[in-house]
Amino acid sequence: MRKIVGIGETVLDIIFRNDKPQLATPGGSTFNSMISLGRSVGKKWPDTKILMVTETGDDHVGDIITDFMESNGVCTTAVTRNNGTQSHLSLAFLDANNDAQYQFYKDHSNASLQESKVSVCKFNSDDIVLFGSYFAINPKIRNYTSSLLRSAHNAGAILYYDVNFRRNHLSDLPDTIGNIEENCRLSDFVRGSAEDFGYLFGTSDPGTIYREHISKWCRNFICTCGPKPVHIFTPSMHLTFEAPQVETVSTIGAGDNFNAGFIFSLIEKDIRKEAVPALSPALWDDLVAKAGLFSANVCRSPYNYIDEDFWKSM
Repeated sequence: MRKIVGIGETVLDIIFRNDKPQLATPGGSTFNSMISLGRSVGKKWPDTKILMVTETGDDHVGDIITDFMESNGVCTTAVTRNNGTQSHLSLAFLDANNDAQYQFYKDHSNASLQESKVSVCKFNSDDIVLFGSYFAINPKIRNYTSSLLRSAHNAGAILYYDVNFRRNHLSDLPDTIGNIEENCRLSDFVRGSAEDFGYLFGTSDPGTIYREHISKWCRNFICTCGPKPVHIFTPSMHLTFEAPQVETVSTIGAGDNFNAGFIFSLIEKDIRKEAVPALSPALWDDLVAKAGLFSANVCRSPYNYIDEDFWKSM
């Protein structure tokens, strides 16, 4: 049976509206996707193992995060609990449009993964690996993440890279651009928002991003831009799809759940590694449509992941 492996950070998100705290909930970009996959793939196809490679502190916040994973069908055997450390916090301030501005309380310089935890990941052909954000390029743990990604690639897994590059890491770019390039070279799909690439490459134009940057590393490029159309680029196609228009409660997790819906559809359609280079426009339509449904569900909610019963409508 195929499995889904997420590689990314965990945080406790504290969400503010009008400068008043409204909600505290476990989060992190890949984490949000994996919770939604646990609530959908894990319920609909329970034989599919869903596993998260991450780190957290050995504090009470770390307990909340790991308990939440387990209660949502995400295996925690590859979670490193670092002794004597505090878990990360993210403060999200919602504006009048319900878009979030973030302040992060993290110590990336002391990031650490335990070999005994990472080594539990044994990849097989057609497994799906989701990874991204600073966790996937952090030089402090790059020996672990690079080894995992190369092992997955060599085993014939499908790798999906969500770049998710934030403004606050611009000063780290000279030390991490090589890691970003390697991640793209190993991947079957690269996704990012126009905003991500504006920080990385100084342009938010999807066609320019693909032609001048992504195409030399990865065949399949997905560029999202909030409520604007989704752009798909392959060596032979440029497709655009309208994004669902919804009344938004919060945009936190919108992109993360686009990823989750896309991966849900890869499982649902039984798309294997060998089929990825030649996906038809009709299959791209199915994949992006399902991704949009997941994203829209989250935008209607104050939480970072799909509703627990959302999978029943799939």
